[in-house]
Amino acid sequence: MTGITTALPVDLSGLRVAISAGAAGIGRVTADSFAARGATVFICDIDAGAVAACPYGGMVADMGEVAGAEAFVDAAVETLGGLDVLVNNAGIAGPTTGIETVAPDDLDRVMRIDLQSMFHTTRRATPALRQAGGGSIVNLSSIAGRFGYGMRTPYAAAKWGVVGLTKSLAIELGPDGIRVNAILPGVVSGDRIRAVIAAKAEAAGIGFEEQEKIFLANSLRTYISPHDIANMALYLCSPFGATISGQALSICGDQQYLP
Repeated sequence: MTGITTALPVDLSGLRVAISAGAAGIGRVTADSFAARGATVFICDIDAGAVAACPYGGMVADMGEVAGAEAFVDAAVETLGGLDVLVNNAGIAGPTTGIETVAPDDLDRVMRIDLQSMFHTTRRATPALRQAGGGSIVNLSSIAGRFGYGMRTPYAAAKWGVVGLTKSLAIELGPDGIRVNAILPGVVSGDRIRAVIAAKAEAAGIGFEEQEKIFLANSLRTYISPHDIANMALYLCSPFGATISGQALSICGDQQYLP
């Protein structure tokens, strides 16, 4: 089973959208989906080659650095002539290992990219969103922000933090007409999750296929497509999502637990 690969049929002409880590993976699919609906998109990514290959305005930025997060938002606002939507998509998987062997530097980098970058981009983007008369912020969390996730504690802690950040920002920014929501993807198909499954399988001493079946512990027994995530982002930022804020929305096929 795969997700619907066409963008939500809604006209988003005139919408100015900034997407972090938007040159590949979920970010690129989301950028393509917004552009297909008429929005103007600006992206950043740490991969210079991916940025160069992207048909949208963009720049190279390390979202693990405050200066990189701020420069991305500043460039987006300048290039787009303002801002209506911020999609905080940047994130890394972090280590797959027990708590006693997590290196402090690995913990720090996961927190900086997966959680703190969203704080810094939102702080920088809020004046532009207010000036636009309101807008939408979409933060990419994970179902790891809803379940416990053994052997992946830095990642899970950061993704739980994203949900708390989202709900707090929705309360703070709602009076300005700025909606803030989090998307919690399930097991999203692609190279990244295959690497995670392989690492978990090695740690457990079992084969990839056996570990994969354990991972697909959702009612639909399926991977989630990046298009499923992009379509939810489109919905939240469109007129259909005009009164949705402060929500942690799982796109996971009804995942029951994370192994």
